[in-house]
Amino acid sequence: MSVYNGAAALPRTLQSVLTQAGCTFEVIVVDDGSTDDSGRILDDWAARDARLRVIHQPNTGLTRALIRGCAEARGEFIVRQDCGDVSLPGRLAAQQALLRENPAVVMVACGTRFLGPEGEVLYEVVRKGTSLHEGLAVLELNQIKGPPHHGGTMFRRDTYLAVGGYRPQFVVAQDIDLWLRLSECGQCLGQTEILYVASVEAGSISGRRRDEQFKLAGLALACARARRSGGGDQTLLDAFESRPVSRARKGPTTGAERARYFYFLGASLRHKDRSAARRYFWHALRAQPFHLKALWRCVWG
Repeated sequence: MSVYNGAAALPRTLQSVLTQAGCTFEVIVVDDGSTDDSGRILDDWAARDARLRVIHQPNTGLTRALIRGCAEARGEFIVRQDCGDVSLPGRLAAQQALLRENPAVVMVACGTRFLGPEGEVLYEVVRKGTSLHEGLAVLELNQIKGPPHHGGTMFRRDTYLAVGGYRPQFVVAQDIDLWLRLSECGQCLGQTEILYVASVEAGSISGRRRDEQFKLAGLALACARARRSGGGDQTLLDAFESRPVSRARKGPTTGAERARYFYFLGASLRHKDRSAARRYFWHALRAQPFHLKALWRCVWG
């Protein structure tokens, strides 16, 4: 897990992981240059639980922090977890058992429940069985289907190392680039159980850097097509120039970003809680008065 200024959410996330039962594990957390209380909280928890290993470093961005953390991993399997999210009881044991029972499987991904800012359930995503592997075989940006959430995956450490791990060129979309390469070495399997709960935050990378997400996801797919046609992808990587990522801007700073976030929340809740949905549509309009879709929803529902 990588943490940047996650003090408010750290305790519930750490509690959800450290109370997992049925397997032996270590928890590696990279404090990626936090300026809030994250470092102190991590050190306090580590002093009470020897399974927690904390690495403090200057801010490098998510991808390089994950590279650092995975390089420190000593277990047979590597599990992802995001700060602010929760692993439900039994997650680690269930995923470990699935990998041990299926030697040909290199990665598993559990179902994920996505929550809004007030803890409301927005939606759930599950990839059942081999549908996960089949989804990663479709190398088109608008059709590919990966794991429900980056944080809900577990994969074999030796396979991770064999494919080269997370790659620094992918300052975003580092997850899809890794999943594609893992899927070329073995099967990826989806679990039907919801074992991970993710918070949909306004300041997420996908919200702040949407265009770059699409650009780098496209690069990951181009690299996969090159590999699967019998070639290599280094030429593509060498030709790509991406700016270094900094996490200094935690939340959205433009009206368009805020409006997009609130509209997404409203659209997710439209058929579950019309009152909450309309409230979020109004928030979107306040952030961007000419957001026509939000206006339409506010007027017509």
